[in-house]
Amino acid sequence: MSGTRITALGHYQPAGVLTNEDLAGMVDTSDEWIRSRVGIRTRHIAGDDEPVEDLASHAAAKALAAAGLDPAAIDLVVVATSTAIDRSPNMAARVAARLGMPSPATLDLNVVCAGFTHALATADHTVRAGAATRALVIGADKMTQIADWTDRTTCVLLGDGAGAAVVEACEPGQEAGIGPVLWGSVPEMGHAVRIEGTPPVFAQEGQSVYRWATTRLPPLAREACERAGLSPADLAAVVLHQANLRIIEPLAEKIGAVNAVVAKDVVDSGNTSAASIPLAFSKLVERGEITSGAPVLLFGFGGNLSYAGQVVRCP
Repeated sequence: MSGTRITALGHYQPAGVLTNEDLAGMVDTSDEWIRSRVGIRTRHIAGDDEPVEDLASHAAAKALAAAGLDPAAIDLVVVATSTAIDRSPNMAARVAARLGMPSPATLDLNVVCAGFTHALATADHTVRAGAATRALVIGADKMTQIADWTDRTTCVLLGDGAGAAVVEACEPGQEAGIGPVLWGSVPEMGHAVRIEGTPPVFAQEGQSVYRWATTRLPPLAREACERAGLSPADLAAVVLHQANLRIIEPLAEKIGAVNAVVAKDVVDSGNTSAASIPLAFSKLVERGEITSGAPVLLFGFGGNLSYAGQVVRCP
């Protein structure tokens, strides 16, 4: 295979919205405190009757519609999530059943906030190897169901949502639309982001993550660009994991993407974990802020402490 490309994107967020003012009535916080530390204004909240597979299926259906594809055309579904409650059927199988796909391979990946970029690389490799012809890659998380609503340092961060991408093989002679992945982890820092216990609860060491992201990630992001044969100045957009505006803004500057639109969906959506990159990317495309074929850096980081990034061409 000469390569693969993203042919369409889709996203979904539940209708419920939690504002900073709402949170101020729940924990010891304020709109000013939240905005000054993480830059978030609002986040979307799924109801008790909206499980993760609902979010994932809505985003997937939107991506398929944008691609003009029948669900039967998909032979691989990869879902990145860390908030699936049940072990089986997995999230990918549930999405496939809801959308009426006849016989796709169905895989879930749990790499937390770096999940989507890992899943995208997995689909890229699988299609290149000839083991699939057309893949649906989804990032979906319901982070509010694992929030500690008594901890003002973490509950103010979290939101719910999903984003999806259709991945297909390139036409003969067509330039690859998904660049080589740069991925890895820092196992000794795995404790810095956790979803543990019964029931599971999200916790993190925010300062450790901030220091690591703002110092160690810029050279990694530049290396992902180099693997795609580009410099950061060539990028039309940068879509980082939407963890915290105070991480995103200095990171984008240190990468050197001086001509790029920088996704800041965290302001209105909060941290949606594996959903954050496809959600933000899909919104940029929907608003027409990136032209078709333009290079976009996607870079996820977070739990484990894992990271993965690649340059893709805008569908």
